Amino acid sequence: MSAPAESSDSVGSHDTVGSHDTVGSRHALEPHDSPGPSVRPEPFAHPALFYTDEREYLDGVLPFVREGLAAGEPVAVAVPGWNLALVRDELGDLADAVRLLDMCEAGRNPGRIIPGVLRAFADAQPAGRRVRIVGEPVWAGRTPTEHPACAQHEALINAAFTGRRMTVLCPYDAGALDDEVLADAYATHPTVISSGRERSSPAYDWEGVVGRCNRPLPVVPDASAFAFTADTLPVARHTATGEAARFGLAGTRLEDLALVTAELTTNSVVHGGGSGVLRLWAEDGHMVCEVRDEGRLTDPLAGRRPASRDQRGGRGLLLVNMVADLVRVHTGEAGTTVRCWFSL
Repeated sequence: MSAPAESSDSVGSHDTVGSHDTVGSRHALEPHDSPGPSVRPEPFAHPALFYTDEREYLDGVLPFVREGLAAGEPVAVAVPGWNLALVRDELGDLADAVRLLDMCEAGRNPGRIIPGVLRAFADAQPAGRRVRIVGEPVWAGRTPTEHPACAQHEALINAAFTGRRMTVLCPYDAGALDDEVLADAYATHPTVISSGRERSSPAYDWEGVVGRCNRPLPVVPDASAFAFTADTLPVARHTATGEAARFGLAGTRLEDLALVTAELTTNSVVHGGGSGVLRLWAEDGHMVCEVRDEGRLTDPLAGRRPASRDQRGGRGLLLVNMVADLVRVHTGEAGTTVRCWFSL
């Protein structure tokens, strides 16, 4: 398998640690039927573009990009490498005016896309200027383990950018993705574009998707487990790196796992009840690191806002999202579980 100015986002922001934004109200749109993914009058727009072949893909993406450039709007395209090459070739010299990113790298962990791709680009533009981004976080190579994180990301875009002058167009390969993935696309996008026509999505319910993706993560019975407290945080970190090295994790990736372990366990001690359980195991070519504690996350956007330069603390889950290949989180009355994957 491979951040935020408004608030503090530590993993341990269980309940209310510092201030944070509440999730915005549902973004309602009037039904309509119009050709093409043109800029809409609402401050924020988030359409899904369904395509079945390269021609449909380019017919949906290229006009969106060219219209933005013609209007003097900053434009970014963050899509899988094979589609990025198509767009670059078709744009020709115009490609130099577009921020081009391979989403397989920049967005391998869906949890890093809002802070590391969308906000990173949008926040760098002049205040008040409308921004256009093509973001394709879902492709046929995504695994069932990754899909809930992808759907959760797409749902949270609607909360993260409410009221901003911005359009995020999300292509979906309707010929290659399964029905569950396409159903989630309808639920996480207020409008959908198919065969060159745009309409309101009858299934739009991003808040419902956020709740549904908050799935319990069952305990892995054969994982190495270490119960930690404030006095044993260094031991927890050394336990994690030792176990990961035994499975073949090395170099900077081993350092990343050590950083993630330190952030998660420290936040459990500070904000999650004073203790927790660290578990580690290998599966499907990845080293998995998990921390469970008795705290509860109440901010759905925790870890998805870029940190301001003068921000002190509150970077725990953001750092975890930025370095891990995949992050899954479950929070509920019994506590919070954060599970992270690192490619071996």
